[in-house]
Amino acid sequence: MIHELRHIRAFLKIAETRNFTRAANDLHVSQSALTVQVQQLEESLGVRLFDRNKRGVTLTAAGKDVFGPLQRLFNDAQTIVEHAHDLSSASTGFVSIAALPTVCAGTLPELIRSFLESHPGIRVQISDVIAERVREAVLKREVDFGIGTLHGRDAELSATPLFQDRLVVFVPPGHPLSEKHTVTLREASAHGLILPGRASSVREAVEAIAHRERLLLDIRYETNFMPTALAFVRANLGIAILPEKAAGTDTSNIVMVPFNNRFLNRQIELLQRRDAALSPASESLARHLLQKLHIRKREGPGAASAHATKKVKKQ
Repeated sequence: MIHELRHIRAFLKIAETRNFTRAANDLHVSQSALTVQVQQLEESLGVRLFDRNKRGVTLTAAGKDVFGPLQRLFNDAQTIVEHAHDLSSASTGFVSIAALPTVCAGTLPELIRSFLESHPGIRVQISDVIAERVREAVLKREVDFGIGTLHGRDAELSATPLFQDRLVVFVPPGHPLSEKHTVTLREASAHGLILPGRASSVREAVEAIAHRERLLLDIRYETNFMPTALAFVRANLGIAILPEKAAGTDTSNIVMVPFNNRFLNRQIELLQRRDAALSPASESLARHLLQKLHIRKREGPGAASAHATKKVKKQ
């Protein structure tokens, strides 16, 4: 297509200048090369486009007929090429992400803001969904990539570690556990637990530790949303195990107690399909997230990088 565009550009420039020499100079090509381009275009169209005489160059009747359509075709093609260049340079585009609600409410907004400051032509759409839905959205190609958890190996998904999200116990003020510096999962379970549903990555992490410790959890309530779990805690209906950032800035009528088990956390990862390359815009955003979290992604499709764990201060 680019080859034919040169022919059309040569035709349009000669029609504009009415002079082969001047047109060749404007296009920075030799006059003989310009003549060949026009001849090839005439052969392709099957018509003669120019008449030459002592006064210069004029369009034939056929040349006048095709001038408008060829000019529109050339302008449209130029627009397509320029747009493709913008996409390849990641200066424009659209990126869709599925991410865990706590990530969307905590770490992600500032990272997106800093990315858009240097990439104002890119539009980002974010869906805040539970862990199972994050994985499903990536697998079904509903989003470019996900930010969630991947337990075990997956033949279709690759996971690049981002940071550790620490789980803690939320209890009401005056609760027997509220004065402790740390607690065990066994101690917490003895007071009745409020946990997210089974599709949640928090539930997966808690049950994995319980299985390892051969502990039968006493689960009083299951909730779909973390604010609901915290409201139940404030109502003294039990204690909740959630990410430490679940309460946000609203820590009223609630106490957060860390676990003494360093394994009681969830690994937040960047998830993508192994068989699908990211678009330039998506790749640029993913690289930005990794760099801001001080992670270097290894070359190659689906490769997970060595990572630096984000440290969280104890409350």
